[in-house]
Amino acid sequence: MLGFNNRVTFDHVRQAGTEKESGLDYSPLPRVSRRSFAMGLLVSMGGLIFGYDTGQISGFLEQPDFQRRFGEASQNAMGETTYSFSPVRSGVIVGLLSIGTLIGALVAAPIADRIGRRLSVSFWCVVTSIGFIIQIAAVSAYAQIVVGRLVAGFGVGALSLLVPMYQAETAPPWIRGALVCAYQLFITFGIFLAAVFNLGTYDHQRNNSASWRIVIGIGWVFTIGLGFGILAFNETPRYAYRRGRVDEARQTLMRVYDAPTNHWAIHVQMEEIESKFRAESQAKTSAIGGYIEMFQAPRMAYRIALGVALQMFQQLTGANYFFYYGTTIFQSVQISSFITQVILNTINFGVTFIGLYLVEHYGRRKSLIVGSVWMFICFLIFASVGHFLLDIDNPSNTPTAGIVLIVFAAIFVLGYATTWGPMVWTLIAEIYPSKYRARSMALATASNWTWNFLIAFFTPFITKDIDFRYGYVFAATNVVGGLIVYFFCMEGQGRTLEEIDTMYVQHVSPRKSEKWVAPPPEEMARIRREAGTAEDVESSGGNTATGLTEEAGRKSTTEPVNEHTETV
Repeated sequence: MLGFNNRVTFDHVRQAGTEKESGLDYSPLPRVSRRSFAMGLLVSMGGLIFGYDTGQISGFLEQPDFQRRFGEASQNAMGETTYSFSPVRSGVIVGLLSIGTLIGALVAAPIADRIGRRLSVSFWCVVTSIGFIIQIAAVSAYAQIVVGRLVAGFGVGALSLLVPMYQAETAPPWIRGALVCAYQLFITFGIFLAAVFNLGTYDHQRNNSASWRIVIGIGWVFTIGLGFGILAFNETPRYAYRRGRVDEARQTLMRVYDAPTNHWAIHVQMEEIESKFRAESQAKTSAIGGYIEMFQAPRMAYRIALGVALQMFQQLTGANYFFYYGTTIFQSVQISSFITQVILNTINFGVTFIGLYLVEHYGRRKSLIVGSVWMFICFLIFASVGHFLLDIDNPSNTPTAGIVLIVFAAIFVLGYATTWGPMVWTLIAEIYPSKYRARSMALATASNWTWNFLIAFFTPFITKDIDFRYGYVFAATNVVGGLIVYFFCMEGQGRTLEEIDTMYVQHVSPRKSEKWVAPPPEEMARIRREAGTAEDVESSGGNTATGLTEEAGRKSTTEPVNEHTETV
């Protein structure tokens, strides 16, 4: 388990060492230092903003005041005026956030490479806040809500790229997966908070604009907290090193690892960063040329396609079918839709903690494959019960079927929140070399938001025509997602980013990647150099930038062991 009392030991590394390494410190390090915990807690607030902004719209569509102001009027059988959202209008309101996030994710990459990850986070928090202002200022113009969600989407999409990147480039390898998964944990927390606040304003402010303006306004707390809070942390060590700030990079690692400057873990990480930087400094290209070079680099087209597919199938798990339209779905079974959303999102948030454990103790591949099977079964039952057993026209005639729908929706969320929800973000943060990480992650994240929009926009039309049979579509896509993981994803549990890069370059079989043994550093450096993603150290065996030896690098291929006998 993660905790301040668990420690990572390096005794096995010291026993295999040489006289050249006698000056290095091999003392145990905290598995989770207070600095890394604080960093994970604050930076992951970007996920909270993401979840909060996407989760609130489900309740807004059912708020009477929001319907009156932005819905479409019609006459019921009694001659009374009612307000509702057509499939087109609801799809645009829900989906335009995703278009904004798609653009934000693509634009954020070059900005992050130019001004740094840290300042980029603050900048995009300001953009998100502007989007909130536009929405709150809306009186009756539905287009203004749409524009506000689009602008907020710019910031949310950029943060969805920057937060996992910041964590992956800074975190120790033994907790990198869990720390990036914390981003998804905060997404679920944001969705949960949105559901709770929607319920509260529905109960107490139902007939005035406070029912939705309060919920949007609370989002400022999170954007201001992250925008200012990130300034209290250093730039990522890998970005700082690329900008020539070697001492800053080393100091950041020391703080995050809670280790002295001569510790083995610090020296090895500095050597690997130096090795990567050398390759990057040798090839200077234009923005367009950089993308061309990226796709032409060995195994990069494969990895980009894999990242795009993983993010696509994360959306096609069907989770957002519940999170975007859950309030409307469960209204049809005459259960308080707002309360049902709170229940589902409580489960979604609570069980994500399990995902933090699974990703570092059972690995990425096994967890994702089991999650795919789990969600396939849930959607199969959900769709069958909803279509064949539920009386859609008069749900009160089939209360048992309604309860079964709620139960299996909750079971589905349990599987999603512990596997595909958090772990896909971990995978795309670690499968790319640092030279191409920002651009590659931008393309993968753009895939996520593209499919996010498609599902948000077309779901009202699809469910209107085929009702609960829509679940069969998601059941099938979950099977395909599991097969992609089985045949194409490498296992990165406990490995450094440089080792994962080498696995892809060497064409290691994904099914055998868990047992792959990293080659000696000189061999790994040669492989990465020939692939154009890294450069070997000095032929003399010394590294003048970091004061390391090739022998010290060799030990980086050995994984540290937790004192509680857990393999990291």
